[in-house]
Amino acid sequence: MYKLVAVEDGLTNVTQALNAAGFKTTPLEGKALYNIQAVIVKGNGTDSLAPDWPIKMPVINASGRSAEEVVEVLRDRFS
Repeated sequence: MYKLVAVEDGLTNVTQALNAAGFKTTPLEGKALYNIQAVIVKGNGTDSLAPDWPIKMPVINASGRSAEEVVEVLRDRFS
C-alpha cells in the first residue's frame, strides 16, 4: 500500500523523487490532512501545521537536503 505524503509548495524536485520512489503526493496548502502519513516542508513546519493537530505524523524539513535524502529520511521513518 502506498504512503500519502503532503508536500509544501515549491518542492517540485522532492515531489518528483517521492513519486519515483513509490509514494503518492498531494499539495500541503489548502488541503485537509486526512489520510496523510507524512508532511514535507521547506522549513521547520511549525507555521504550516496547527499546533493542536490531533494526529501525530512525521514532519520532515527538506531545507538543506537533496530530494534523495528526503526520500531516505521518509523511508527510515516508515521502517
